[in-house]
Amino acid sequence: MASAAFEEIVEDFEFLEDWEDRYRYVIEKGRDMAPLDDALKVPATKVDGCASQVWLHIRPEGDRFHFDGDSDAMIVRGLIAVLRALYNGVPVGEVPAVDAGGELARLGLNDHLSAQRSNGLRAMVERIRERAAEAA
Repeated sequence: MASAAFEEIVEDFEFLEDWEDRYRYVIEKGRDMAPLDDALKVPATKVDGCASQVWLHIRPEGDRFHFDGDSDAMIVRGLIAVLRALYNGVPVGEVPAVDAGGELARLGLNDHLSAQRSNGLRAMVERIRERAAEAA
């Protein structure tokens, strides 16, 4: 069910053996992502439950789910980029059915993120699911 963009990340992770390289890769994905316009960094887009500042601007495009995001922490920006690869382009009604935990486990992230980062990642996934359910 994962998108081609997410499958590419999975393949890249398999190629990178060292976790420091994988962290650098995730950070680079975040750097490659366009910054979120400051006008969109408002309380309505802020995600609670994250140790760092996180904003997700969620907007379906037609029947497809789409979001942009930003964070003041580079690793979190990278995690947002990973989530964008997982969710962007998925039919809005199918977003809640995406097994984010299972897909992210394929990357081994669960075992290599701090408890705070893992909680923040769960909070982002929950926000994505909530907004998709509202849009469906």
